[in-house]
Amino acid sequence: MTNNKTVLSWIDEMKALVNPDQVVWIDGSEEQLEALRKEACETGELIKLNQEKLPGCYYHRTAVNDVARVEDRTLICSRNEEDAGPTNHWKDPKEAYKMLYDIARGSYKGRTMYVIPYSMGPIGSPLAKIGVELTDSIYVVLNMAIMTRVSQKVMDVLGDSNDWVRGLHCKCNIDEEKRYICHFPEDNTIISVNSGYGGNVLLGKKCFALRIASYQGKTEGWMAEHMLILGLENPKGEVKYVCAAFPSACGKTNLAMMIPPEGYRAKGYKVWTVGDDIAWMRPGEDGRLYAINPENGFFGVAPGTNMKSNPNALISTKKGTIFTNVARNLDDNTVWWESLDKNPPVNAEEWKGAHVNGPEYIAEGNKLAHPNSRFTAPAKNCPCISSEFENGAGVPISAIVFGGRRAQTTPLVYQSRDWNNGVFVGSIMASETTAAATGAVGVVRRDPMAMLPFCGYHMGDYFQHWFEMGEKLGENAPKIFNVNWFRLDSEGHFLWPGFGDNFRVLEWILKRCEGKVDAKETAIGYVPYAEDINLEGIQDFDIETLKSILEVDKAAWAKEAEGIEEFYKQFGDKLPQELRNQLETLKKNCAE
Repeated sequence: MTNNKTVLSWIDEMKALVNPDQVVWIDGSEEQLEALRKEACETGELIKLNQEKLPGCYYHRTAVNDVARVEDRTLICSRNEEDAGPTNHWKDPKEAYKMLYDIARGSYKGRTMYVIPYSMGPIGSPLAKIGVELTDSIYVVLNMAIMTRVSQKVMDVLGDSNDWVRGLHCKCNIDEEKRYICHFPEDNTIISVNSGYGGNVLLGKKCFALRIASYQGKTEGWMAEHMLILGLENPKGEVKYVCAAFPSACGKTNLAMMIPPEGYRAKGYKVWTVGDDIAWMRPGEDGRLYAINPENGFFGVAPGTNMKSNPNALISTKKGTIFTNVARNLDDNTVWWESLDKNPPVNAEEWKGAHVNGPEYIAEGNKLAHPNSRFTAPAKNCPCISSEFENGAGVPISAIVFGGRRAQTTPLVYQSRDWNNGVFVGSIMASETTAAATGAVGVVRRDPMAMLPFCGYHMGDYFQHWFEMGEKLGENAPKIFNVNWFRLDSEGHFLWPGFGDNFRVLEWILKRCEGKVDAKETAIGYVPYAEDINLEGIQDFDIETLKSILEVDKAAWAKEAEGIEEFYKQFGDKLPQELRNQLETLKKNCAE
């Protein structure tokens, strides 16, 4: 498939290490993929689902000890420890390679090495990057064929270049004591051993598209961010694009695939999904910031996805999808998970494979589907996928939105004063723990730009890179906002209706970008006048409630500033001075 000497010599080196019985190059053809699906069904690696109800869909079960990302065994192996920073786990590259090679040595004996050439982003796009993943798992091959663009064309575009990311995945024995996911930013290399779970083994996803790409972006002058990309179309047919970053459990995928309220739909407003998880952004020839979604599919959490919470995501899973660790309805060979509907199957197979009575099993406090069970669905299945999804030039970004889950302090929406203040807003992003998640309620967990687990280098340098990108973009820089859909009343009820009604806030954000509405300056930035957010058609919500969730409590923010100062301490001298200045300004504003 290629004459690229750097690719071929690396593959030869890895073959000598892992010792496969045979090597198969993946060309992405339907004929080849179908043969692999058939083989995986024969070995039990996959189960073919009801092809009338779920055409092209398959079921996979991981090992019980291998169901999620393992952050404490996810390592950044930069040559200097300081370059990994305080928020990453670091290991010396020489030690890491030796450890990994000792674990991987001979692990493909009796197995096939699959060579997957893939493009993150539309093939040939100036914003795209190329990777090659070696794996001994058909499950990985089939998922990568959904999540990335796998094709001979990838190698054609690469030519003789050495600008590609090496990825070695070895299932080994799925030994959690020897499970490591290691990133070598200076070497463009990722090695994953002893896991079969998607988040640890689909190396194009968080491993390449965020950890490695964030380092590439810093050195090459672009940005790899944990952000959705959506387009808002008005009745005139004009589309404006927004990127948004949220920590987990804050509704990122729901926002990316949002359906506008009925009144807006009737007037012709639409939302288009470009991406639900990752954005790669570069300045374009016109000086504006352009973004692509480097992925080609959705790797979504199944529990909680239903026709009310996210109909577009659910519809996306109806064909060509791989389901992992959900429950199976044995009566019709379909899938089920918590909150899909209120009818758990009686004749069920729970996610570990036991045959159970679904309603009775749940009544005893058990889960039929693992809480982190997944679907891998092609993006083209999504009813609201953007016509710009395959546009290699990307889409121009008008606004960047940060958000978190805060019961009180943070208003529904506010705008930063400028780009630098916006970087500060992103750096202090936080969510509060809920009773469901931990014993302690309301503990503030900071997750700057939602990148804490995914930044491939020192976060202090990452913040500095944001400031440098702002200088590069100048007056063309997107406006930066913060949202909080999760304000609570004194009894713990959500005050803002959320879901599709979040469109109303995005409409205000875009009006601000276009200079069509004024705003009130506060201690933290610009807050809307309540009258400028359209409440038409909202049930059981009034303008007084809206005013209450737009208020900025200076005393609460003074306390917040103390928490920010404590959080910043870990970055030491690497914390950009501009962030210290922004924090001092916040303190001063809250004291006035």
